[in-house]
Order: sequence, then C-alpha cells, then structure tokens
Amino acid sequence: MASRLEINFIRLLSRCESIASEKRGETEWRLEKYVGALEEMLVALRKSLSKPTAEMLTEYTRKVDFLKGLLEAEKLSSPTEKALANQFLAPGRTPTIANERMPVSKTVHMQTKARCTGEMRDELLGTGVSGKGMSETDLRNRRGLPLDERQSAAELEAVLQHHHNLQEKLAEDMLHLARNLKNNTLAAQNIIKQDNQTLSQSMRQADMNFEKLKTESERLEQHTKKSVNWLLWLMLILVSFTFISMILFIRIFPRLR
Repeated sequence: MASRLEINFIRLLSRCESIASEKRGETEWRLEKYVGALEEMLVALRKSLSKPTAEMLTEYTRKVDFLKGLLEAEKLSSPTEKALANQFLAPGRTPTIANERMPVSKTVHMQTKARCTGEMRDELLGTGVSGKGMSETDLRNRRGLPLDERQSAAELEAVLQHHHNLQEKLAEDMLHLARNLKNNTLAAQNIIKQDNQTLSQSMRQADMNFEKLKTESERLEQHTKKSVNWLLWLMLILVSFTFISMILFIRIFPRLR
C-alpha cells in the first residue's frame, strides 16, 4: 500500500496537472508554489523508508520535471522560444490517478504545443495582441492584399528557416559533444592501456630481479659453505701437523736430566 506521504504527493500532482491544463492568467501563482512543494515531497519520498518502487519514482520525477519545464517555458517572451522549449518537454507516461484514460501531462503537452503554434501564427499574420482591436472587414482587406500575403509568406518562411537553423545548430552541437566525448573516451582508454602495459613491464622486471636475487643468494650461500669447509680442513691439517711435530721433537730430543 502507498504511504500517506505518497498519497498526498499524488493528490498534489493531480491538482497541479489539472491547473496546468486550464487557461491561466499572468497573476496565477498557485502552480509554481505547488510545483515547489512537489519537489520537496519528492525528495522526502526518496528518503522515506516506505518509498515507492524505482519505476514509480522515475515516473514521478518525470512528471515534476515536466511541470517545471512548462513553467520555465511560459516565462519566455517569444512564442518561437516557447515552442522550441516545449518540444524538449517530456510528459508522463502513465496516468496519475486511476480514472484517467490518458495521462493528463500528455494532454497538457499537446495543449501547450497547440497554443504556442497559435501564438506563432498570430505573430506572423499580425493578429496577435496588436491586432485584436481590428474589425473583421479590416482583416479581410488586409488578407486580400497580395503584398501582405507575400510578406506573411516571407515571414513564415523566415520563421521556418530560423527553426531549421536552430535544429541544425542543436544537431551540430550534439554531434560535437558526442565527438568530444568519444575522443576523450578513446584518449582515456589509451592512457589506461599504456599504464597497464607499464605496470605489466614493471611486474615482469620485478619478477626477473627477484629470480636473479634468489639465484645470487643461492650462489652466495654455496660459496659461504665452501669457504667454511676449506677453512675447517686447513685448521685440521695445522693441528695435525703441530701434533706430529711435537711428537717428533720429543722423540728426537729426549728430556734433559
């Protein structure tokens, strides 16, 4: 069963998604405060003893990050920037509550994309905030002018080209980062390989030195044993010669009376 903290988190998350799906004014402050509270509760969930599974925590994090990104995108001034930022948002994959047929975050994502597209179209066609006071007749006359149509088409083409350039730049940046990462990985791999070779050579040299030291120690031990044997035999010969000399001396020169 879900803990009390997780139940409260799910309720607040569902409420945030409901607010995000509604049309909000510039003075709306609840969503930002609620998302901040969601972040604190998510941290507490990770540290809780009865925390949910890793998959659920990943899904909760995904939904909270989506709401944060949605708020940051809404703070941008240009509709083009809003649309571009909205493309990088990742909504949740599973429903927050049981009675949802489709995740609310996906619905919010689609609504936001449609709203950004509408704002871009209004900005291009001049029917945004500055054109709200115009009458339908003025709009028809304005749209009926070939020059205005060409200008609108040119502006639309410019915006599309701008989006294309941004996408190409992002692709180039990602490719550059991937190439740098690959080069750094290869360089690190070569360094590690060289270090392993140096370490292997050092170990082989140490083994060779140890074998040489062992051989020299055995030779020194044998040489020491041989020296001791020769010295012992020399002492025995000296003692024997001295003894025999004394016997001969006593025999040749008897004791004086």
